[in-house]
Amino acid sequence: MSSPGFDVVVAGAGPAGSVAALVLARGGARVALVDKAAFPRDKACGDLVGPRGVGLLDELGVSVPDAGQGADLLVVGPSGHRARLPAFPGRAYPGHGVVIPRVVLDDALRTAALEAGAEPVRARISGVDRPPGGPLRALITSDGRRLAADAFIGADGALSPVARLAGMLDPDTALWGFAIRAYIPAEVPLPLLVLLDQAPWRIYPGYGWLFPGAAGQANVGIGVGLGTRRRQARLRGDLERFVAMLRTSGDLAPEARPGPVTGGWLRMGGTGTPPAAGNVLLAGDAAGLINPLQGEGIGPGMVSARLAAECLLAAPGHAAAAYTDAVTAAFGRYLPGASALQATLLRRPRAASAGVRLLTAPGIRRVLAGTWSLYWNGLVDGATPRPAAWTAAAVQQVASRLGRRWPANSPDPGHPDPGHLDPGGLDSGGLDSGGLEPGELDSGGGPESGGPESGGPGLAAGAPDLRRSPSADEVRPS
Repeated sequence: MSSPGFDVVVAGAGPAGSVAALVLARGGARVALVDKAAFPRDKACGDLVGPRGVGLLDELGVSVPDAGQGADLLVVGPSGHRARLPAFPGRAYPGHGVVIPRVVLDDALRTAALEAGAEPVRARISGVDRPPGGPLRALITSDGRRLAADAFIGADGALSPVARLAGMLDPDTALWGFAIRAYIPAEVPLPLLVLLDQAPWRIYPGYGWLFPGAAGQANVGIGVGLGTRRRQARLRGDLERFVAMLRTSGDLAPEARPGPVTGGWLRMGGTGTPPAAGNVLLAGDAAGLINPLQGEGIGPGMVSARLAAECLLAAPGHAAAAYTDAVTAAFGRYLPGASALQATLLRRPRAASAGVRLLTAPGIRRVLAGTWSLYWNGLVDGATPRPAAWTAAAVQQVASRLGRRWPANSPDPGHPDPGHLDPGGLDSGGLDSGGLEPGELDSGGGPESGGPESGGPGLAAGAPDLRRSPSADEVRPS
């Protein structure tokens, strides 16, 4: 690859962008790694890197400091029962994830890319240089710099300025979500994920989590699916009441209080953009590659970024087609079906509540936990042969058929907005009718930040009693 300036400009120095820059630089490309932030900086995230992401870091030989291992996951259903989802080792990935604060992970990956030869550029992308009908020639920064290259990788988040400026982003065909998180003093033995009812037998359109963290600081958050309409999602009150519920259940100490809240948009299921067009390739959240069922984005982001870099190194003139095929091969058997399933569950909150209650019911959970874990976490492809893997493959095949019938621009699900939910319930009432709007968060460096608002009237009827399932009942399937 040759041109004045750079061979490739990578926009965004999160995990996806830094992995792309690292692979490109190691391959001999002249690469610029652009980000508007000074590093190290924080990002809103659950801080869990799944097995595929762990395997990729191992393959790249990148070590991340202070990474704690995470194995099985505890899921609490609306009835309060807990199911322990096992982390099986696969043929293509290890049997564990890792817990890494984004302020540590992102800085480590960016440092590795710079040490490999990538050139750091601190700037905000505000425009592009592209002749009518021609390829992109340069990204233009807000301070007037022109970053010219043969090819470009947008790894700049769900709202990707690169995708928008290149005419690749169609927000009306995207599957949107929003999440907020904070750190809170706690020692958490296993990641905990709570699926709530917003009213009796009507599932909340998302979930709450309490994940292990570094230095005695756990990660607590709540995220929601919004369907195909990106709109206000008031979650501050929901998070406050979720934390109160965790204190009541004993998962948090009575005196535990969350720190500053950060939040950001999610674009899920490979929706809203093509993976590539012309000489522009999109990776990670910019390509909408977040898992629509459980929200994981780091692993898919890094996997897609390496694929993008390898396609550019192998055949820069044909990278868009090669990368599109590679993304389809890596994610096409899972993401469309998972997106269709998420959209179906959002439209049918009663059926979703009943289904989660069944999956977490004693007896049933022991039989289905392995299948649930493999499918939900997108680990069917490359799984070690075992009964749970065969059943999960069948579920994936059925969901894929549903995905072929589900258009990305289907009507928005008829589900109540988070923050505008029926009152009544645990402690003081239904899920929040006030709180934080996206872009109005008390943040130390999240995607969109500002000041906090006060919360609304409280958590919903039918919220689970987390104390009802003793640890002795959390049997790990074989």
